[in-house]
Amino acid sequence: MQQDSDLVHKDNMLIANSTKVRYNPMIIKSGTGSYLTDDKGRRYIDFGGNWALANLGYDNKNVQTAIRKQLENTSYAGIVSSINEPALLLAEKLVQLMPGDFHKKVWFGLSGSDAAEAAQRMVLASSGKSRILSFIGAMHGTNDTGMGLSGLPGEGGVKYGSHVIKAPFPDPYRSPFPGDQIGLADRCTSFIEDYLFKTICPPSDIAAIFVETVQSDSGDVVPPDNFMPLLRELCDKHDILLVIDDIKIGLGRTGRMFSYEHYGIEADLILLGKSLGGGLPLSAVVGRAEVLDSGFAGFTTSGNAACCIAGFETLNEIERLNLVEHSAIAGKYLGDKLASTLGDYKIVGDIRGVGLIQGVDLVQDKTSKVPNREAASSIVYRCWELGLILYYVGNSGNVLEITPPLVLTMDEIDEGVSILDQAFKDYIDGKIDQAKVAEFSGWFV
Repeated sequence: MQQDSDLVHKDNMLIANSTKVRYNPMIIKSGTGSYLTDDKGRRYIDFGGNWALANLGYDNKNVQTAIRKQLENTSYAGIVSSINEPALLLAEKLVQLMPGDFHKKVWFGLSGSDAAEAAQRMVLASSGKSRILSFIGAMHGTNDTGMGLSGLPGEGGVKYGSHVIKAPFPDPYRSPFPGDQIGLADRCTSFIEDYLFKTICPPSDIAAIFVETVQSDSGDVVPPDNFMPLLRELCDKHDILLVIDDIKIGLGRTGRMFSYEHYGIEADLILLGKSLGGGLPLSAVVGRAEVLDSGFAGFTTSGNAACCIAGFETLNEIERLNLVEHSAIAGKYLGDKLASTLGDYKIVGDIRGVGLIQGVDLVQDKTSKVPNREAASSIVYRCWELGLILYYVGNSGNVLEITPPLVLTMDEIDEGVSILDQAFKDYIDGKIDQAKVAEFSGWFV
């Protein structure tokens, strides 16, 4: 086995920087449960879940066995020009899980970005309309169409998406509107209907509204509870499809299988990815058959049997281990623990989340709410030195994001928050080497 310095050097020389979002020099050798182990044998509790991908942790035996058996049958089987049973098993499972009494089908891809692109293509083709509405602060992918649909400054999304209109998202902590924040959700939906629809685009041109129920990459922003119902009403009124992006926060993370189930509404389409493949590349769009039957959005590797059987067993394991219910309980415990441990620090402006996605918004001071990116990058790096993995996100790169494996235990929450607390103290006491921190820019450059 090569030493870490050799691997770091090779990584710098061989792997394109355009693929890298690095917060530390972590070299992953193995993983078990909610822990990762590096090449030196040091264990880290994982509060990042590799960007919410590892819902089942890193060594689920049932998923591993299913993948192994499928690969013993054949190294590849897809759905573009053939049929394979694992794709049908997974599609049937997803159709059964999605709420709504209408004919549903499933599209398969390789990543959340693929899913967002395919969904755009299909809603435009099925509706015959020309425009899509999304939200400032959204994250819907890293290909051109995904960046055009997104609204993050670090993504350069303004360069793409001429067919996309963006509306303000109701952020209760950093409101897009000045003054009193009462009725924030109404103000945002009214902005769409009473301003956007009457100025730059009539509703008859809008094929779909794409939305995350929690805007994760822009800072784990949780909108008011009435926002999603109001958005559903708006879509129903104007014959617009509602597309829920659950790529990062779906499949149990929020304490429901699909995040929008918290609000008692139905989606027309759901976008899934990341954790769906149990560690393998897999995404899906689930929803109305008449939409998914429109246009063409196939890949040679679509519906790869090995990935689909991994997805099927992942869903089975989420149910068998009661991870949806566990996420609700553990998420409440985590949120309370973060609040009681970190809430009094002057640099903590807000702590928010749903289930096992939590965000700690770091500021210069609680009154001004000016984002504090230096604190975020320093604390994330120091946590890695102390044995905890997490990342920072946000439009200003100042929000600590916690999206651990859903198998995280209460004891592991205590352990991780204790390390986080120590990292806060070390930052405030000036004990963190800023030269080392500066080597890792994370998402924002």
